[in-house]
Amino acid sequence: MTQPVYLTPDHPSYPTGLRTTFPAGQAPTLSLLGDQNLLNQPALALFCSVKCPGDLILNTYDLAQALRAANISVMSGFHSPMEKECLRLLLRGTQPVLHAPARSLEGIRLSPEQKKAIQTGRLRVLSPFPAPQRRATAALAEKRNQMVGAMALASFMAYASPGGKTEAFAQNLIAQGKPLFTFESPNTENLLALGAKAVTSATTPSHWHSLLFDSSL
Repeated sequence: MTQPVYLTPDHPSYPTGLRTTFPAGQAPTLSLLGDQNLLNQPALALFCSVKCPGDLILNTYDLAQALRAANISVMSGFHSPMEKECLRLLLRGTQPVLHAPARSLEGIRLSPEQKKAIQTGRLRVLSPFPAPQRRATAALAEKRNQMVGAMALASFMAYASPGGKTEAFAQNLIAQGKPLFTFESPNTENLLALGAKAVTSATTPSHWHSLLFDSSL
């Protein structure tokens, strides 16, 4: 496997969202597998708690297919079971995907599908963690989510367990003025109450473009 390249905050390809989020001198050096020229492309961040209600599982499958059809760039940790399924579906399309694991890239194992997507320039694997951190932890996942949220144009949260860390993260995103979307469902009332914008699983590809790229965001 190709060795990661390292991007310091002064690198021209360094994500603008990260450079402006961190205080001066505190933005992390990033390790990257894949095309560094795509890091500042507008993208939607995808998040979902580990346990996801059945109706939202079906809606999220439809969502991943709609994003794929709309050629929307998607970024995520792709760690929870639902997020992993989304990655599997997204890699069947042609749109760019960014995978941000909650660990360093040193010694990381990638699937054949991921390796192929990197070779064809579609997949980027990005980490802010140094080489010794080879095991994902809850603390690293929290930092990773903050990075992904800062980089993304907007975020979609399929489900957040009430009172859990994903819900707290959603609250932080909204407090920062970052656009957050979720499904319209009784199981997402906590996110809607925080200020997330509701969409349906049947949202068309053209509507996704207007949602994400409308200047009102």
